[in-house]
Amino acid sequence: MLERLRYVRQTFFDLVRAREIASVFLKYGYDDLARLLHLPRLLGLPTRRLRERAAAIRSLTKPQRLRLALEELGPTFVKAGQIVSSRSGLVPPDYVAELSRLQDAVTPMPFDSVEQVLNAELRRPWSEVFVSVDREPLGAASIGQVHRALLHTGEEVVVKVQRPGILDKVQTDLDILARFVGLLEHQVEEMRVWRPVALVEQLRRDLLRELDYQVEAGNMRRFAEQFRGRAGLKVPAAYAEYSTSRLLVMDLISGQKLAEFAAAEPAGPRRAGVAESIADLVMQQIFVHGFFHADPHPGNLMILPGPTVCFLDFGMMGFLPREGREGFASLVGAIAERDEEAATRALLELSEPGLGEARHGLSADMADFIHRNFNLAMKEFSFARVTRELLGLTARYHLVIPPDLVSMLKAFGQMEVVVRTLDPQRDLMAQARPFLRAVRLERVGPRRLVRTLADSGEDFVTLLRTLPRDLRSLLGKLRAGEGRLILRHDGLEPVRRSLDQVTNRVAFAIVLAALIVGNALIIHARMPPLWHGVPLVGLLGFLVTGFLGLWLLVSILRHGRM
Repeated sequence: MLERLRYVRQTFFDLVRAREIASVFLKYGYDDLARLLHLPRLLGLPTRRLRERAAAIRSLTKPQRLRLALEELGPTFVKAGQIVSSRSGLVPPDYVAELSRLQDAVTPMPFDSVEQVLNAELRRPWSEVFVSVDREPLGAASIGQVHRALLHTGEEVVVKVQRPGILDKVQTDLDILARFVGLLEHQVEEMRVWRPVALVEQLRRDLLRELDYQVEAGNMRRFAEQFRGRAGLKVPAAYAEYSTSRLLVMDLISGQKLAEFAAAEPAGPRRAGVAESIADLVMQQIFVHGFFHADPHPGNLMILPGPTVCFLDFGMMGFLPREGREGFASLVGAIAERDEEAATRALLELSEPGLGEARHGLSADMADFIHRNFNLAMKEFSFARVTRELLGLTARYHLVIPPDLVSMLKAFGQMEVVVRTLDPQRDLMAQARPFLRAVRLERVGPRRLVRTLADSGEDFVTLLRTLPRDLRSLLGKLRAGEGRLILRHDGLEPVRRSLDQVTNRVAFAIVLAALIVGNALIIHARMPPLWHGVPLVGLLGFLVTGFLGLWLLVSILRHGRM
């Protein structure tokens, strides 16, 4: 009984939240989509009042209205917009540019709520672990917020506290969103190629990972490990003994935010050195390790004395496997050599199979893209613009490149903005060439060839070892009469049904012809009983035969085939 009451309560809250979500989209002018999904009727929405309210935002562009709607709906939809903007081919470039501006700042939660989370996660009063925790947060977002604190052991730390109930709210939003996009995929045939249901499942995986602070702590440890011994880099350490899925305790980093450093440091070697170091670190993350910070904007970078660069906020990370790094290096190499055919092949190889279809004209558009962007002076070159145009090109030809590759392109673009702020004359392409060359050489290097041969040899040895056993098992089953050969032809079911239909109609027509001949013989022989001199059996037979013939004709006409 209690479980049933919980189910009824959850269903009620889901319905209330669904009405709220649909109302926000109606407010921002998406009534056509709501009507297509029958949402006003299903949820009982006051469409006229919402349309009048929407008149106030008609001066905004459609991408702006979408961004504002997502921000009003909270963290689930903000993250959904960010993921959609990172999927090439899903939305036009103007939507991508607007969704990239999604903000996640909210009113801080009261300190009483912070204390409740601290006590629950530490399983003791927080004062037994911390000497003090600042009541005012250093920053707040819709998922959590951070506070400065002091441990009893003397270390100054930062505590990242998750908002109470945010996990349940996000899961409710995800369930409702899954239902909405399920309706959308069912009602709008053009949307099926983009697999919106699969996109929501990806959003679910990404958001649940971000809601688990132990995953973020693991990201910090992995990031620090891959740069072990690297001078000029600081990675904050997490305190595992105090950290949980809802609480993260880490080093307090004292330094200048990047904007403060840029404002205080005059142009010169020190400033240029920091720019070179940031670019080098991001390129090493991407092209050497494949595990990279996916959001290196100025707010997530600090400059410490030395100067030393420190990355912050490891909740959003990307991973680019070796094949992706090699494919991207091939694409950039072909573009650098002005080879549009090779660049087109590289772009197609990077695309996810089965999601798009390359069409005629892609090579010509690639040549135009190369000509417009790679014949410019360095000060006019913009990697962010190149990324935007490349994603627009993939959208035009319904190509979808992997999300982590798009995240890498966006991270590279954010790094370019940071570096150009510090050193406008820096040639990032020249700095990237050694990394790209190393990735391309690794593909054909002796160590890689030896590893490939070793892997192939191991597979071959495994095959030789298991083949006799598998053959003996197969022969034993054949000898015992247990073996079966199953042939399956996909796509022949419609043909089989058509053949059955044709066969049945031919058999039916033969039976009708036989009845006609039989009835004619009966009438010719004048077999009694007679009715006005006509054999009654033959007359009834002709009536039945005529009805069956008419039935066959109607059936043929109804299926549109004579």
